[in-house]
Amino acid sequence: MLDWLFELPQTSPVAHALALLALVCAAGMAVGSVKMKGIGLGSSGVLFVGVFVGQLGQPIDKPTLNFVKEFGLVLFVFAMGLQLGPGFFASLRSEGLKLNVLAAVLVISAGVLAPLLSWIAGLDRAAVGGLFAGASINIPALGAAQQSLATLPGMSAERLALPALACAVSYPAAIVGSLATLLLLKVLFRIDPVKEAETYANERRRSFEPLMRRTLVVQNAEVDGVAVDEVCRRLAEGIVISRIRPAGEAQVRAALHGTRLGIGDVLLAVGTAKLLDRFERGIGRRTEEDLMSAPGNITFRRIAVTSSRVIGKTANQLDLESKYGVEITRITRGDVEMTAVPGLRLQFGDVVQAVGNDEQLEKAANELGNSLKKLNETQFIPLFAGIFLGVLVGSIPLVVPGLSNPLRLGLAGGPLIVALALGRIGHIGSLVWHMPLSANHAFREFGIALFFAALGLAAGDQFVAAVFSPQGAVWLFAGLVTTIVPLLAVGIWSRAIDKMNFVTLGGLLAGGTTNPPALTFVNNLCNSEAPSLAYATVYPLTTVLRILVAQVLTLVLCG
Repeated sequence: MLDWLFELPQTSPVAHALALLALVCAAGMAVGSVKMKGIGLGSSGVLFVGVFVGQLGQPIDKPTLNFVKEFGLVLFVFAMGLQLGPGFFASLRSEGLKLNVLAAVLVISAGVLAPLLSWIAGLDRAAVGGLFAGASINIPALGAAQQSLATLPGMSAERLALPALACAVSYPAAIVGSLATLLLLKVLFRIDPVKEAETYANERRRSFEPLMRRTLVVQNAEVDGVAVDEVCRRLAEGIVISRIRPAGEAQVRAALHGTRLGIGDVLLAVGTAKLLDRFERGIGRRTEEDLMSAPGNITFRRIAVTSSRVIGKTANQLDLESKYGVEITRITRGDVEMTAVPGLRLQFGDVVQAVGNDEQLEKAANELGNSLKKLNETQFIPLFAGIFLGVLVGSIPLVVPGLSNPLRLGLAGGPLIVALALGRIGHIGSLVWHMPLSANHAFREFGIALFFAALGLAAGDQFVAAVFSPQGAVWLFAGLVTTIVPLLAVGIWSRAIDKMNFVTLGGLLAGGTTNPPALTFVNNLCNSEAPSLAYATVYPLTTVLRILVAQVLTLVLCG
C-alpha cells in the first residue's frame, strides 16, 4: 500500500524534494528547540538532522540542493541586513568604532590561525574555508567559501564537499568553545555578571537624557514679540514649544512656529533637562502649573508615518502648521525619542507626537498615513528589487593583485551589503524597504533552515566517514583553537587593559563570532538583554569581513 511513497523520487521528484526538505526542517527545528540551561542549537539543529538523513543516501539531486542552499542563504542575509542597516553606519562611530575594531581583530586572527593550523596538520587546503566558517560560527562565510571553491577549475566533487564537512565538524565544537571561554573570563576576572549588568544599566541611564516637559512664564523682554521658532533657535536648539496660553487668556492653544511670544505668556517646553535649564534662563521663570490639563480646545496624538509622500521630508517641509494648525513636537524612532528639530527627516515607521485640536489632528494623520496595516505588512516589490540588486553586486568581479581569480562578494556578501545600504536609506521614491520585525525574523529563520537542510543533505553521505577519521579529529582540534585563542586574547585585553564591562564584552565576543547561542548564554548570565546592543553593533561588519576572509583564504590557498 505504501509503494507510491517509496516510488515518489522517481514518479514526482519535485514533490519528493519539497516533502523531504520540509521534514528535515521540521525535525531540525524540533531538535534545535531542546535546551539545556537555556542553551540550544536553534536553527543549527536542521544541519545535523540533514546530515543524518543524508547518511541514508543522496535523496535529492545536487542542482536542486544547490539552488535551495543559495536561495535560503540570500533570504537570510538580506533580511538580516534590512534589520541591522539603520543602526549599522552609526555603529562605526565613537564607542561602536572601538568595538568593531576589536571584532575585526577576532576575524583576522581566526583567518590567520585556520590556514596555519591546517598547514601544520597537513590538511587539504580546500577545507580551510569551511574550517574558518565553522570555527567562526558563521554560515554566510561557508557559503562564500563554497562559491569561491566552485569557481576554481579542476575541483573534484569530493574536494567541493570538504568545506561543508569541516564546518559541520568544527561548528558545534566552536559553540562549546565560545561558551567555555566566556566562563573562563568570568572566573579569571572574578566577574559577577548580574552586578555588571546593574552597573551598565546605571551608566546608560546617566548617558541618556530623556525628554521632559516644563511649564515656563515669559518674563524676558528680549523675547517679547519674537516668533517661537526664532526663540528656540536663539536660546536652545533642540527645544520644542508645544502649547501656549497668552497672557490674560484662559484657553491653551497650540504653539506654532509663527506664534509670537509676549510678556506673561505661559508656555509648555519639551526637551532634555540640560536644554530646558538653559531655555528657562532665557525665557523667565518656571511655574508648577500643568498646561497639559489646562482648559482649551487642544490635545495631542501619536501618529505613525506610513505615507510614501512624506518620507524623507522634515517637519518644516511638511508645513502642517500652515495647512492644519498642527505642531509636531516629538518623533519616536525605534526606542529613541527625539524633539522634532527642524532638520530631522521622517522615516517610514516613525511615530510623531502632534499637538492640535481633534479635527486638525485627523487631517494631519491622513497626510502622514497612520496606517497600522502598512506598518505590519511586508513591501514585496522593494524586497525582490533589493535581492536582485544584491545578486548583481555580489556577482561583480573584483580583481585583487596576487589572486588568480577575481574576488566576489557572492550570494552571501552582495545581498548583505545592499540590504545594509537600503535599510539605512529607507526608501527611494515610493519604494520603501520596511519589514516588520516578525516578518523579518520569519524570513531569516526560513532562509537559514533551507540553507542548513540543503547543506546537511548534500554532505551527509560523507559526514560519518569524515568525522570518525583522523582528519575529522584534526578538524575538531583546529576548530577549537581557532575559536578559543582569538576570543581569549581579545577578552583578556578588553577586560584587563580597557576595563570593559562584562555586558559589553560578552556581546562583543558573541557578535564577533556571530554566535546566537553565546549571546543567549551571556544574556542569561547577566539576567539582562543588554549584551544584545554590543552584539548588534559588531554583527554586520563581522559578517561582511568573515565572508571576504573565507573567499580570500579559498582563492589564495586553492587558486
